[in-house]
Amino acid sequence: MTQNPEKYTAHNKGKFFISWGGNRESYSKSDIHFKGNDYNFTLHDVKAQDKPKGWHIDYINPARMTIPQTNLNIGYFISDHYSISVGVDHMKYVMNQNQIVNYKGNYPNPGSYGELLPENQILLTNEFLTFEHTDGLNYIFTEFSRVDDISKLFRVTDTDKIQINITEGIGGGILFPKTNTQLLGRKRHDDFHVSGYGVSAKAGLNITFFKHFYIQGELKAGYIDMPNIRTTQSSSDSASQHFTFFQRIIAVGGIFRV
Repeated sequence: MTQNPEKYTAHNKGKFFISWGGNRESYSKSDIHFKGNDYNFTLHDVKAQDKPKGWHIDYINPARMTIPQTNLNIGYFISDHYSISVGVDHMKYVMNQNQIVNYKGNYPNPGSYGELLPENQILLTNEFLTFEHTDGLNYIFTEFSRVDDISKLFRVTDTDKIQINITEGIGGGILFPKTNTQLLGRKRHDDFHVSGYGVSAKAGLNITFFKHFYIQGELKAGYIDMPNIRTTQSSSDSASQHFTFFQRIIAVGGIFRV
């Protein structure tokens, strides 16, 4: 009796994978603390948003890949179900301009930026503060993930043609943002700088076609703490903040055995 050969997709151990995609994200409110030689103040419950590019050729243009919000992940299966990967989530964080927030502390020449309001509130005018991690909010992480084949639930029998998987994972790493800040009229720093750390958890759906190519959708939630954000050309000036994020990712990738 002729036996059917084992399918390539039956085992994952020893396979490498790489994916590239785009994301949207939401952020919790954040207290942002600014300090320098002549100022020390905190803005409370500051709102921020991402900066989507939409469907655009820049996602695959090597010269402009850092302009949209992107995700890169490279990994290896240490068993049929478990993998270890490294990646970069290139997110973007933009403080909402002209919002009203509470503040505490002091800074030079209060009222000269069109910012002062009654009851210890500030209007975040362009003259007072612009604050963005737009090139970007770079989360460089290591991730440990599990994958399970659920093709049978969809009555898929030939997984070498199409395979449906669910995946979950946890990760952690550093934040390496390029922060674009205009603070109190001072010259911005705007260079890449290790500013803190992040942790995250994800869940997703993976559909693999013809053994080697896949599309994957993920939901990722995490916590970011950046105690050392560079803001101006002076090394004595800095900011700090921490917040949670919720990220939606769509990526395409390949999986192969060397």
